[in-house]
Amino acid sequence: MATKTDNKYYEAVGRRKTATARVRITPSSKMSYVINDKALAEYFRTGELQKTLTDTFSKTKIEDTFSVSVKVFGSGISAQAEAVRHGIARALVKLDEEHKSPLKKLGYLKRDPRSKERRKAGMAGKARKGKQWSKR
Repeated sequence: MATKTDNKYYEAVGRRKTATARVRITPSSKMSYVINDKALAEYFRTGELQKTLTDTFSKTKIEDTFSVSVKVFGSGISAQAEAVRHGIARALVKLDEEHKSPLKKLGYLKRDPRSKERRKAGMAGKARKGKQWSKR
């Protein structure tokens, strides 16, 4: 799954709903993010989604600078951002085991299991929405 090679990059997989992100972090001279061959601001256009990714480094006070390369697919843009965050957190733990405790407290190492519930037969279009009852 995640490996450390001679190129000194650390790779991990992050998931959320049906989104999967393959993340590689490489020690670098300055911070840079490349998601599906696009810059961070180009792929995740809103500040909230960008903050989701950068929180991993800022909240844990990791001083090192990294080049973050990501391949992400599936689900929606918000779930993709959280999948990338999960992958970055897992890669940082591979880099240094000391990062595990603060990342775990923030909940970044937990794979959020919530996903859309399947539609059941006899229901009116959704998982739990029943048909309207009529007396006559």
